Amino acid sequence: METLNPVAHDFVLYCVQRHGKEWPALYDEMCWVAGHRLFRGLGYADLRKLGISLSLTNIEDTIRMVDIVTAEKHGAYSRKDTDSAA
Repeated sequence: METLNPVAHDFVLYCVQRHGKEWPALYDEMCWVAGHRLFRGLGYADLRKLGISLSLTNIEDTIRMVDIVTAEKHGAYSRKDTDSAA
């Protein structure tokens, strides 16, 4: 997968913060947010241009993207916990 656009990355984090990372509830939240343009006014077409397709034909790519973003987020928290314990 290509490097993730920073805005796309932030969109995923925004949706995770709103609803958690459990699938398919997160997918529903991503669609809700895009449909109502709740994140920076971006809709489906805007997100597609940034590399996030919410169509079911590309769902595997979307799942991989979410996994990468949430793993990075978890890793960042783990590093902070380790750093503060030192």
